[in-house]
Amino acid sequence: MTKVITPVNAEGRAALGIRPGDTVRVTQNIIELKKGRGTDKKEKTIKNARKQDFQGLVIAVKHGTEAGATFTVRATLSGVGVEKTFPLYSPLIDSIEIVKRSGVRRAKLYFIREKAAKEMRRQLRNARMLNRKSDETIAVAEVEAEEVPAEASVEETAEAVV
Repeated sequence: MTKVITPVNAEGRAALGIRPGDTVRVTQNIIELKKGRGTDKKEKTIKNARKQDFQGLVIAVKHGTEAGATFTVRATLSGVGVEKTFPLYSPLIDSIEIVKRSGVRRAKLYFIREKAAKEMRRQLRNARMLNRKSDETIAVAEVEAEEVPAEASVEETAEAVV
C-alpha cells in the first residue's frame, strides 16, 4: 500500500472515533481575504489567518473513517441553532477535541432540531407569561421616577411610575 503525503494526521483522526452524541470542540483555521488599494493605487489582497473554535453536539457521522467522511456538529449560539458539517480529514481543521461522550440509541440525531425548537418556543411562552420587561423599558421607568418631585407623596409616585 502506498503512503499518501498529507498535512493531516489521518491515523489520529480515524482513531479519534467521533460518534453521534459526542460533544466536540473543533478548532478551525479561517483565512480572511481583504481587498484594498495601497499607496501605489494597485489592487492588493491581504490574507489574515486566525483560529476559531466551534463546540457542539455531533448529530451525524457519515461515511465512517473513509476519505470522504464527514460529521455534523450542532450548537446554539446566541439563541440560534447553528449546524456545521466538517470533512473529517480537512486540512482547514486544526484540531478536534472530544469534550464529552454521551451514549445515544440513534445513529442520526436529527430529532434534536425539533426538540430545540420546541424548547425555545416553551421558553418564549413562559417569558410572556412572566411579563418580563426589557432593559429599555426599565430604564424609561427609572427616568420617569427621577422626574417626580421629592415632596410628592408615595401614592403620587406610584401613579407616575405606572
